Amino acid sequence: MGKITNEELLQQINEKFGEAIKVEGEPYGLLTIEAGRENIIDLLTFLKTSPELQFIYLTDITAIHYPEREKPIGIVYHLHSLVNNVRIRIKVFVADGDVWIPSATVLWDGANWMERETYDFFGVDFKGHPDLRRILNVDDMTVFPMRREYPLEDPNRVDKKDYFFGR
Repeated sequence: MGKITNEELLQQINEKFGEAIKVEGEPYGLLTIEAGRENIIDLLTFLKTSPELQFIYLTDITAIHYPEREKPIGIVYHLHSLVNNVRIRIKVFVADGDVWIPSATVLWDGANWMERETYDFFGVDFKGHPDLRRILNVDDMTVFPMRREYPLEDPNRVDKKDYFFGR
């Protein structure tokens, strides 16, 4: 049970998926790759079921928002191979207004609440999710709080005027 290197891991992924995978880098030794929405479930299935890789532990699913990008919403998966003691980060970027991705609950039951939280804060629609609804915010909330789509403060607040602070 030796540790697999990032180069060996990337080589196995490239053999299976080729040009469909783009390497983003290795920040702090964590291999980070970018995949497409159309092949994310195939990639996750390969990483989980491969006898050599065995990425059986889904650490986290979350999202990021880069408003200046062409595809501003990114869905991020963190996987851990306990056997090989190696982790990988997979990102999938989608366009605003087309924010959906297949659900990973077909592979990991634990993805259920992670996907609900990502939906709640970023508005990512996980197709095939068994119970996709808000989990932490109120049900009648109309915005997704982690997207940078609204001003940070209300300009009409009167308790933020300078004269209240002696200025």
